[in-house]
Amino acid sequence: MSPKTFFVFLTLLIFPLNLVLAEDGSELWLRYRKEENLSRLAQYQGAVGDVAVLGSGPSVDAVRAELKVALSAILGKEISVGSACPSGNGLVIGTKESLTAAGLTASLPDFSKLGEEGYVLQTVRQGEHQYLVAGGNSAVSLLYGTFDLLRRMQASDDISNLKTVSVPKIAHRYLNHWDNINGSVERGYAGRSLWNWQELPKTNSRYRDYARACASVGINGTVLNNVNSQVESLTQDYLVKTAALADVFRPYGIRVMLTARFNAPMALGGLKTADPRDPEVIAWWEKKTNEIYNLIPDFGGFLIKASSEGQPGPQTYKATHADGANMLGKILAPHGGLVMWRAFVYDMKIDKDRAKCAYKEFAPLDGQFLENVVVQVKNGPIDFQPREPFHPLFGAMPKTLLGMELQITKEYLGQSKHLVYLAPMWKEVLDSDTFANGTGSTVAKVIDGTLDKHRTSVIAGVANVGNGPNWCGHPFDQANWYAFGRLAWDHDLTSEQIAEEWIRCTWTHDPQTVRTIRELMCSSRETCVNYMVPLGLAHIMVTGNHYGPQPGLNAGNGSSVTPQYYHRAGPDGIGFDRSSKGSNAVAEYHAPLCDQWENVKTCPDQYLLWFHHVPWNFQMSNGHTVWEELQRRYDLGVSDCEKMEATWQSLESKIDAQRFLVVSNKLKEQSANAKIWRKTCLDVFQASMSGEKTP
Repeated sequence: MSPKTFFVFLTLLIFPLNLVLAEDGSELWLRYRKEENLSRLAQYQGAVGDVAVLGSGPSVDAVRAELKVALSAILGKEISVGSACPSGNGLVIGTKESLTAAGLTASLPDFSKLGEEGYVLQTVRQGEHQYLVAGGNSAVSLLYGTFDLLRRMQASDDISNLKTVSVPKIAHRYLNHWDNINGSVERGYAGRSLWNWQELPKTNSRYRDYARACASVGINGTVLNNVNSQVESLTQDYLVKTAALADVFRPYGIRVMLTARFNAPMALGGLKTADPRDPEVIAWWEKKTNEIYNLIPDFGGFLIKASSEGQPGPQTYKATHADGANMLGKILAPHGGLVMWRAFVYDMKIDKDRAKCAYKEFAPLDGQFLENVVVQVKNGPIDFQPREPFHPLFGAMPKTLLGMELQITKEYLGQSKHLVYLAPMWKEVLDSDTFANGTGSTVAKVIDGTLDKHRTSVIAGVANVGNGPNWCGHPFDQANWYAFGRLAWDHDLTSEQIAEEWIRCTWTHDPQTVRTIRELMCSSRETCVNYMVPLGLAHIMVTGNHYGPQPGLNAGNGSSVTPQYYHRAGPDGIGFDRSSKGSNAVAEYHAPLCDQWENVKTCPDQYLLWFHHVPWNFQMSNGHTVWEELQRRYDLGVSDCEKMEATWQSLESKIDAQRFLVVSNKLKEQSANAKIWRKTCLDVFQASMSGEKTP
């Protein structure tokens, strides 16, 4: 431990935390600091000049407040924000109407192409004056344009001649909070729930900071409660509390949604059934929905987990998922609300291969869902694994609005203890070609609606936010919240672009340090795959907490969902046979993928053991046997973790001591965990190979 780090450690022991942790991560990427490059500072001071935000209203007030704090910090002097167009050079922010009145729209792009959320950010020369203009069609669009400008200034970018038009590719960009009323968070690793239901409807500044952070990356909706929902969330008391949060979030363009328990008419209304076709059930939901919209006029709708993992649903009444979803969709439609109906189902009475269950339940229902019903599909067919092929439903339901559900909280990727940057994993899925309409039918085009010409689009991320000081548990987990928002807005961004933005806003502008951290981040997901589940293995985690490895667990009946069910290691080999000779899950994909993955010789190494059960001496393309390659991959995962540790240590003089120490300790734990994964998995596989009882 260096003297600098030791001093921080000693200080933490002696003094109260809030007196010494100026860099505790609580500012997230909205960490405004004075520009240190003097020439860039001069450019900013000249470009900004006088600052004016035209118009009025809560969202415009939020723009003014953000600019005052941010520009005063970045420019190193107190900045005032006016409401009239400056007479000289300056920054002007306003809607099309206000900019037209100020005579500043002549050289700007066509605003009709911006929609309600898109914005233009452009340098405009008018006579002797030069203006930096941010404009859009709504007050919320001005927020997005403002945060774009501030992001560039935080990153020390050149803003001397801007000409940017930005429109979100996906309309509804939601966080799903798996938060419970008692304050616990399912799969939460960053403290207790951010929502203090006992205190609400009294609010606090943390709620506004949450809204600021979401808006800064383009997130425009939030589901407040757990998918394993508690019916109390629909009671009058809790709806009043939800309305208080909605009031805080509204100026930042964020609509609230709630997870609703399907049998609420029984639990709250005293009905004898929750059958979605029953008139009394329909009437109960209509009354409850009207009650909600009276309190929250811009309520986003309901997220439903039904007929899954013990949750009640329409199948109890021999009704379909479409019956249940459409009942709610019809009720919500006059209010402009959505139903987000989760496709996470795996009733293994339907198929012995869990990976096939959702496809077999939902694909036959294509075309039966209303236009305001979103079938929310996880990125892969199992359960947020470190690597899975994309979910086959993305190429199977062209007449249905499909939304993608990603998991920002790293349930299966080391939780808040391991550094794993998730953008490369999400990009891998988004860029995957389904071939549903021929080459170029990417998953991204399915979910943004362009492939099948849907009128709206949805993407959701299971949030990693808690009430801990740095919001996410691990300083680098903040990058996953950030990356989700940026990819939801524009899925054409690269993982590297997003990482560099976040680093420059969060850590430093030093070019070499930025490059070093970016490379560390962008390689971290593959490192995690190697020490956890290489070559297409999946679900080797300890049941329950899903943290450490437990590959030897087997209930003994050959069909139970345990780690051995997935890896199927034995004397004859390893892997789950999903080819035509096995479960035939490969047939759920379009050609040429199904043909490529069906053939063990052409199946990519990354999916080999996902689609095939191969003998231990199976020859890989690199000349290794599958056993040798497994050993090599686990070794590589461990060595890369150790390299991450060493790389981070080399940055000690470049990073503030508090956060440096937190990351150092977590990387040390990650390296130790990687060794446990390697030993545990290889010991079990070796025992399985020889026919011995697994450890």
